[in-house]
Amino acid sequence: MKIAIIGTGNLGLSIVEGLLTKIDGSQITATDRSTKRIDFLKDKGVTVSTDNIAAIKNSDIIIFALKPYVILTVIDELKEYFTEKHVVVSVAAGVAITDLEKHAAPFVNIFRVMPNVAASVAQSASCISRNMASDAALNKVAECFDLIGSTIIVREDLMESATILSGCGPAFVLRFIRAMVQAGIQIGFSSEMATQIANQTVKGAAEILLANGNHPEAEIDKVTTPKGVTITGLNEMEHYGFSAALIRGMLTAYNKIAEN
Repeated sequence: MKIAIIGTGNLGLSIVEGLLTKIDGSQITATDRSTKRIDFLKDKGVTVSTDNIAAIKNSDIIIFALKPYVILTVIDELKEYFTEKHVVVSVAAGVAITDLEKHAAPFVNIFRVMPNVAASVAQSASCISRNMASDAALNKVAECFDLIGSTIIVREDLMESATILSGCGPAFVLRFIRAMVQAGIQIGFSSEMATQIANQTVKGAAEILLANGNHPEAEIDKVTTPKGVTITGLNEMEHYGFSAALIRGMLTAYNKIAEN
């Protein structure tokens, strides 16, 4: 499987870095308008180039990691180089498959995928949607993005929701971790120790949910005891709107997509 990543901003580069944890760099081509910031990938066997045409010709899966206001123009410029072997993937938020199809060759299998920056450590939650693409092409895309985490097939009308839950999600979680660290410092730990404990605690909590498949509240019940410190802390957080603030933030972010 030869993979081209067209555009290596934060998300595109995260995808490349995640792929490199599982496959040889010789299978990857990464392009950008300037290769200066990605030249280090050459040492890992990646083909680094400013030539999108050559990248397409030498690849099977083409991942367009471009800004929404740029991607359709770029695809339109490159569409004559697509063949029936190609699978085209857009990770641009808010650009519908029908719009992508208008700018690409009609025989090309097109997908939208919403990964996140945890792709860099092969821990992305990547939501995949398709229109008329074949099952064989879907399997290829799922196989590709399974290399950088886990994949979930969703209807396209849920892709904006995926942008918030998966794409923006790491930032929301990181802000929560930052608050844990600040509290840890206030109760006596150094910044380094508080960060280490908070990071591992959040990772451990997520692993519990993934391993057991339980609702978070079921796992919370296991660590809350009558008149205990955990339930006291949780109730104080809720009193000040912890869950409500998070939900409101996510809904506001979702509505921002609708405005655009």
